[in-house]
Amino acid sequence: MAIKNMTVAATTTRSLDADMTVDEFKEWLRRFDTDRDGRISRDELRRAMRAIRARFTGWRSKQGISYADTDGDGYIDDSEVDGLIEFAQKNLGLKIVAY
Repeated sequence: MAIKNMTVAATTTRSLDADMTVDEFKEWLRRFDTDRDGRISRDELRRAMRAIRARFTGWRSKQGISYADTDGDGYIDDSEVDGLIEFAQKNLGLKIVAY
């Protein structure tokens, strides 16, 4: 497993200097889908960002949704996660790798 310093609980934090695979990122993100609707809302994304101790989580979560939400419904679904991965790499300093 490529994630270092991260436990599976949604309330824990993760080191920003560790790598994670795309699949691990998706699984980690699913843990913040508190209403279990299969989509990530702005509030759920904000909680995920807080778990990695990102700064300006409210503003960044809004930017992340705007960046990745291609259908404009205000949520990130499975088909839009790649855009969120790109946002996380560019703006949050996460290292997400293909392997």
